Amino acid sequence: MTKAELVAKIAGESGITKSQAEKAVDGFVAAVSDALSQGDKITLVGFGTFSVGERSQREGRNPRTGEKISIPASKVVKFKAGKTLSEKVK
Repeated sequence: MTKAELVAKIAGESGITKSQAEKAVDGFVAAVSDALSQGDKITLVGFGTFSVGERSQREGRNPRTGEKISIPASKVVKFKAGKTLSEKVK
């Protein structure tokens, strides 16, 4: 599902205009992005939890040359589905 399809579905199910639904989706994405960039965890009961995880430094290989390279440590976004969402997907 694309963003445009999501906006149309939200607008149709909630009875608001597409522009209002797009503002809501953009606001949600911005709020989640801001919270995660500050290291916060976001829990939506029944849907899931967004959090930031640490990925340690590791060794990799350049696929073209086979040369060993060092991949630096980084932060990654994690999502753990909630019970209700998991049951709907099954």
